[in-house]
This record gives sequence, structure tokens and C-alpha cells, in this order.
Amino acid sequence: MSEKTNLYRLLPSVDGVLERLSEEPDLAARPRPLLKDLVTEALDHVRAAIRAGEVEQGDLDEAALLSKIIDTVRRRSRPHFRRVVNATGVVIHTNLGRSLLADEAVQAVTEACARYSNLEFDLHTGKRGSRYSHVEEILRRVTGAEAGLVVNNNAAAVLLVLDTLCKGGEVVVSRGELVEIGGSFRIPEVMEKSGALLREVGATNRTHLRDYENAITDETVALLKVHASNYRIIGFTKEVSIPELQEIARPRGLPVIEDLGSGNLFDFAPFAFGYEPTAQEKVAQGADVITFSGDKVLGGPQAGIIVGRAEYIERIKRNPLNRALRIDKMTLAALEATLQLYMDPELARKKVPTIAMMTVPPEELRKKADRLARRLRREVGESAAISLAPGASRVGGGSFPERDLETTLVRVEPAGDLSLEALRDRLLAGDPPLVGRIEDEAFCLDPRTLAEDELSLAAGLVAAAFTRAA
Repeated sequence: MSEKTNLYRLLPSVDGVLERLSEEPDLAARPRPLLKDLVTEALDHVRAAIRAGEVEQGDLDEAALLSKIIDTVRRRSRPHFRRVVNATGVVIHTNLGRSLLADEAVQAVTEACARYSNLEFDLHTGKRGSRYSHVEEILRRVTGAEAGLVVNNNAAAVLLVLDTLCKGGEVVVSRGELVEIGGSFRIPEVMEKSGALLREVGATNRTHLRDYENAITDETVALLKVHASNYRIIGFTKEVSIPELQEIARPRGLPVIEDLGSGNLFDFAPFAFGYEPTAQEKVAQGADVITFSGDKVLGGPQAGIIVGRAEYIERIKRNPLNRALRIDKMTLAALEATLQLYMDPELARKKVPTIAMMTVPPEELRKKADRLARRLRREVGESAAISLAPGASRVGGGSFPERDLETTLVRVEPAGDLSLEALRDRLLAGDPPLVGRIEDEAFCLDPRTLAEDELSLAAGLVAAAFTRAA
């Protein structure tokens, strides 16, 4: 009998490993066919190593091999879409899921998912109702608009508005507002897809009211403004306000549409953020239709919110395209709960995580960073030097592009041969993964985007990364 045959005989059976997995609470709940496939795959990997002469008898200790297989199965059976610890300091991190939901919104989503609901059922008549009724009233109250509608994201909102009100006609837009956002979303291309015709006016940095007025013809169907959420043109600039546009639009029966992009319902002026228009302000200025996102500065779920004059919103609701872009019950539940918090701006500042993280005082972040640093020193010991340094957070999500937020960074400098890149990779492989940033020859954690109950978790993940590297 060959030596390889003897090694093969040392391998446990698939059923034997599965029986051992049944003793692991987190794995016992996984579908058995999935576990069987993963165990078979793990054992096949060991057999391939035996055939290649890479395994000796000492490597096949039963307890050690079972432990290794269990670790492999646990890692491979994790959900692909899962939690990540955000230590980057970017509050609205598009790649990490954008805004976090308030506790009230999370509870509302749980209720919507776990039980039947009145999604499209009118409790007054006992007949079919409209899903949009659940948020339209709160949208009117919060923004001051006559009517509202919600679709699945702001790109969809812009497309639906243009398709409904502008198809086949010319839409006048300032050349300086032909924006592109992430994912190659470009206003000219969305306009083309909607069937509307773009009429550019003005210069990149300066557009005057006369530019709009001179561009209006019998083919004009709307005037469109696009807020520059993710960039700024500064210096010798000029743009035309909503009230000015209405001076020439309303007598001609033309709607004035504004895409606010990331959107905002909170007045950041007291926090020295610089000017950022709110949806309430645009309604008060007289915009006929306004679109904006729900999951950026607003701090809610992904959604495209449309508010404005009732006559236009009703036409938009009747567009058959609206059904293809409609939101589901979970989004409705989360959005309603989030919007309710905005009935009291101070309550929104405390309870909407995005607003809370954006407005936290620098001195509180300093104290939080110090607590994290102390935990890290206890956890990592001599493996790394831990220090504090002034730094900058970002709002993210294409919002406040020029605004750095003062913070205190926790710097981790490995003391041994472990490189910063290797430490980063170890942290990304953690459970849960931790995402930070490499800056000034250190791996940095920003406490702004770490919840208080994540400080000990983050410290443990960093310590575990050094242990795995040892």
C-alpha cells in the first residue's frame, strides 16, 4: 500500500465532518446541502495537496484537520452581502451602503417584513389603496410641497419627471449644470433616454436670465436646474435662481424643475458647513418639481423623492413607467419613519445617524478616539505603536465636496515586519471586515463613523489581524 493511500485513509468522511458541524450553533442552522458541498470541497482540496506531495502524515492530525475544515466552512458559508465596520471617516460611504438608518426606521422595516401590512390596502374603505399614500402626507408636511411621490432612486426620479413632462420637447439647462455623478449618470444622457431634447445655455461658469429667455421657443417644455452636489465652480460665477426663472417660465406655462441631487432636509448653517440648499427652501422659492435622494444627506433608505405642485405630481404618478420604478414596502417603512424624525429638526440631528455623525463636535471625537486608542494599546500590546493625530473626515455621497470635517485619527503603526498593506488585507478578511485608511505611513481609524459599541469590536479586529500575521 502506497504512502499516499495511507494518507487518504486518514481523512475524515463527509458525514463525519457534517456530524461535527452540527455541534457548532452558527453552522448547524445553515442548509445541509450547502455545508455538504463546502465540506466536500475542503476535503477535495486536501486530497489534491496529498497528490501533489504537499502533505505529510503529521499534517493530518484529526483535531487540527477538523478545526481547519470547520474554519473554512464557516468562512465560505458567510453571506456574501454582510456587515462591514466603517473606520474610514466617510459618513455617506457609497461603497459601504451609504447612510445608516435610524433605530426607528430599522424597527419599521422589521415590522414591514415580518407581518402583513396595508401596503396597497385602504383601511377606511376596505378596498385597494395606493402605496404612495403612506409617505405623501409626511412629505407635504416636511417640505411644504403640495404633493409628493417616491421611486427607487434619484436617477429614476429625474428620468420619470423628464419622461412625463418633457418628452419630445426642448428642456433648457445651464451649461454649468450638465453634471455627471457616480456610475456615469449624466444629465444629458438621462435626458436623451427620456425623449427630451437638451438646449444648453450660458457658459460653464456664468449663466444669466437672458440666456434662458433667449433660448425659449415654441418647442420649449421646461426649464431645468441641476444642483452641483458633488463639485463646485468658484470664482467668477453666476447662476439664475428659481424665483428669477419663474419670472419667465410661469407666464409661458413652463414648469421649472430642479434636481437637488443628494438632497437635504436639515439646516446645516449653525454648524458652519457652508450653504447647502434644502428641499423646503426650493419649494418656498417656487420650484414646480424637485427631485432628490433619500439615502444621502437625508439619512434614509435608497429612494428618489419627487415633490412639487400637485398638477405635475399627478401627471407623473399616472406615467406607466412609474410602476417599473416603484419602491417596495421596506423602503416605504424606513422612509416614513425617517421623515417623521424631521418634524423636529433637533430630534433628527440626534437620531438620524448621518446627521448625528456629520454634526458631532470635534471635542467629542477626540474623547472617542482616546477611548479607542486605550483599547487598542491593551489589545495589540507591543505589536504596534498607537497614537492620536488631527485629521479630516468627509461627508461623502457626492455631498459637501469642499467640506473637511475636523476629527482625531487613531494611528496604528506595526512594530514588526507586517506592512500597512498586509494589515489592511488582514482587516478586510476579518469577521466582520474592518475598513480604514492608510495615511502618513500609518493605518488610521476615524472614530466619526464608528458607533460607541463598535470601539471594542474594532480594537479586537485589529488585534486579531496581528495575531493571524504572527
